[in-house]
Amino acid sequence: MTLAEQLRKVTANALNVLFPDAFVQDAQITVNRTKPEFAGTYTVVLFPLLKLLRKKPEELGNILGEYLVNHTDFVAGYTIAAGFLNLDIKDAFWYDQLRTSDKKAIELAQEETPKRIMVEYSSPNTNKPLHFGHMRNIFLGYAVAEILKSVGHEVIKANLINDRGIHICKSMIAWMKYAKGATPESTGIKGDHFVGDYYVKFNEVYKQEVDELMASGMLKESAEKEASIMKEAQELLRKWEAGDKEVYALWQKMNSWVYDGFEKTYQQMGVDFAKMYYESDTYLLGKDIVKEGLAKGVLIQENDGSVWIDLTADGLDRKLLLRADGTSVYMTQDLGTAKLKYQDFKLDKSIYVIGDEQNYHMQVLKLILEKLGEPCASGIHHLSYGMVELPTGKMKSREGTVVDADDMIAEMVSLAKQQTEQTGKADGFSDAELDALYHMIGLGALKFYLLRVDPKKKMVFNPQESIDLHGFTATFIQYAHARICSVLRKENAMQAIATDDFKPTHSILKAEKDICVLLEQYPDVLRDAAKELNPALLCQYAFQLAQLFNSFYAEHSIAHAENEEKKKFRLLLCQKTAHTLKHCMALLGIQLPEKM
Repeated sequence: MTLAEQLRKVTANALNVLFPDAFVQDAQITVNRTKPEFAGTYTVVLFPLLKLLRKKPEELGNILGEYLVNHTDFVAGYTIAAGFLNLDIKDAFWYDQLRTSDKKAIELAQEETPKRIMVEYSSPNTNKPLHFGHMRNIFLGYAVAEILKSVGHEVIKANLINDRGIHICKSMIAWMKYAKGATPESTGIKGDHFVGDYYVKFNEVYKQEVDELMASGMLKESAEKEASIMKEAQELLRKWEAGDKEVYALWQKMNSWVYDGFEKTYQQMGVDFAKMYYESDTYLLGKDIVKEGLAKGVLIQENDGSVWIDLTADGLDRKLLLRADGTSVYMTQDLGTAKLKYQDFKLDKSIYVIGDEQNYHMQVLKLILEKLGEPCASGIHHLSYGMVELPTGKMKSREGTVVDADDMIAEMVSLAKQQTEQTGKADGFSDAELDALYHMIGLGALKFYLLRVDPKKKMVFNPQESIDLHGFTATFIQYAHARICSVLRKENAMQAIATDDFKPTHSILKAEKDICVLLEQYPDVLRDAAKELNPALLCQYAFQLAQLFNSFYAEHSIAHAENEEKKKFRLLLCQKTAHTLKHCMALLGIQLPEKM
């Protein structure tokens, strides 16, 4: 139980003793961190209790404050300010908190009723490499999964590969027409980039053909349908769904090139998956669900053979589930995937990390599954996030203007190298250590910048700003951690503070107490981040903790503390801060160096 929870509990108990007819519950008590301009550590808000207890703020504050001082072992004193009871916490409490093991501290964040949760993220198409637009999705999904695991849930990280459809056929037909047998091996091009180049080539040829048809007098809509390369791609899709052996073999070969490329990029990113799903498998299950829906009378088949669901009564529209030629659409395969996930794991919750442009699609998916009576429907949750752009604006893969994920990682590592060399902090490292450090700093900066903004908000990524040593960045936190590790190494901290008879008697200074309070609040922050599916809360917490440590370090000496007891206390404070920063940032997929 965290201190805020303890205060809610003891306050409710106190009021029930003092006012036996009140029947106050813990949930009725509001406890906040005391505002900096007031004395105290935590504040009990009195206003909601005044009418219930028929007391004025000053009177209730004095009665409650006196009781808590006399009947708890951690409230040292109190002050009252305009309906707020500000409580001061005894120094002994903070000493005990610093001695609490890291494992025990994390246990305080554990959920009472853990769930089995799948987090699906990344979900790339096999017609192009992972690009910068995927990165917020991937880092958000990974961090959310790790945060949920940290509070006790059973989490399955999943990746749905969009390995079929017209977009795949576009890359295939372009390769067939223009590659002359070239492969990633023969060209030295990474597999996903190689296939992506032919997707761009398709669109170049397609645009040219459309322009030529329009120049001959055809309307744009007709020209887009009649362009020969588009017709060839559509025919390829029909052959694929019909099981044509040659088409299927080419599809497998080109996808294998892409998967090899994806795996290299995922390793670079430091992310992983426990389960891979492929739309080439799930679309068939989706077709079966459509057949069942027709039999139940939930779906409608038109005269041309296409299958629809009418959601107009629910304030939505009609949704196509099967085309007239029998081929499936995205919604069809998403129905199949949702059912398969539930069959595989009996999930309590299935989180889809998908951009906010798919809000309507996800709303329709959940509603269709509900109407079909599928048990997976109730657990579906869309973790919607805003798009990320570069300062140059939006990116378009079909026009070849997308920044590849590999290129962005390389750019960030290069920036980390430049910054480290410019600040003269590269001395004392081997070449291998420097390479690892540059990757740690560059990738950490990238992840943190994309995660520090509330997922619901759109954002612009600025590479230079993301790696600012003095800004709201992972680099700032990494440097604070390296500084702490340096202090602990110099003072041989493990030996210095490993004495059982260490019982401080001195008063804790404000800069020290500020760190103690924030450290004690970590389990609450973890729970909030898990509840809200919001890694930004951990970014803010880690940054604030690093700021507090830097302020403390600038004001107070550790090596030359006033006495040995004070030195041991400050070393213990350093150790606890470093452990908490490391745990917090690891949940975001960010490593912290011990030297920097």
